[in-house]
Amino acid sequence: MADHTSRAYETELRNLKDRLLAMGGRCEQLIMMATRALGELDADLAKKVEQTDRAINVEEVAIDEATVRILALRQPVGRDLRFLVLALKVVTDLERIGDEAVNMAERAVELAKAPPILPLQPQLQELADASAQMVRQALDSFVTEDEKLARAVLAADDHVDALYGKLLRASMAMVEQNPSRVQDGFRFAFCAKYLERVADHATNIAEQVVFMVSGDDVRHLGSRDGSPKR
Repeated sequence: MADHTSRAYETELRNLKDRLLAMGGRCEQLIMMATRALGELDADLAKKVEQTDRAINVEEVAIDEATVRILALRQPVGRDLRFLVLALKVVTDLERIGDEAVNMAERAVELAKAPPILPLQPQLQELADASAQMVRQALDSFVTEDEKLARAVLAADDHVDALYGKLLRASMAMVEQNPSRVQDGFRFAFCAKYLERVADHATNIAEQVVFMVSGDDVRHLGSRDGSPKR
C-alpha cells in the first residue's frame, strides 16, 4: 500500500510539472502570436490572443487547485514542499505573462487601423524573441531544478532591458519625425514595456528556482546574475 501511495504521489507531481510546462508553452505562444499580430497588423489574430488567454486563466485556477490538493493530502516536506509552494507562485507569473500578451494584442488592433511603422517592427520582434526565450528557460529550470539555467535567465534580463531601451528610444524618435503618428509611436513603446514585464516575470521564476535549489536569495541583489552590488 505504501509503495502504491508513493507511485501515485510521484504521478501527481509529474502531472503538475507537465501542466505547468504546457501552460508556459501556451504563454510563449501567446507572446509570439501578439507580436505577429503587431508585425502584420492582423486584428483577427490579435483577437485570437484574447481567446487563448481565457483558457490560460482557467488553467491557472485548475493548477492552483491541484497544487493545494497535493499539499493538503500528501503533506510533503523538504524539496517537494518547496517545489509545490513555488508552483503556486510560478502559475501566477505565467498568468500575468498571458495578460501582457493580451495588452499587446489590444495595441495591435489599434495599430491595424493605420499604415505599418516598418522601422520599429524588427526591433519589437527581437525583444519578443528574447523575452519568450527567458520564459521558456525559466520554466525549464523550474521543472528540472537547474540552478545554472535559472542564473542564465537572470543574466539574460540585462540584454532584454537593453533591447527595451533601444526600442523605446526608436519609438520616441519616430514620434519626433512623424508628429501625426504620436499615438502609434506610444503604442509601440507600450508594447516594449509589456515585453519587458514578461521578462521580469521570467526573472521572478528564475529567482525562486535559485532559492529552491540552493537556498540563495537573489531577489534584491544589484545584478541579475546574482552577484552583489558593487
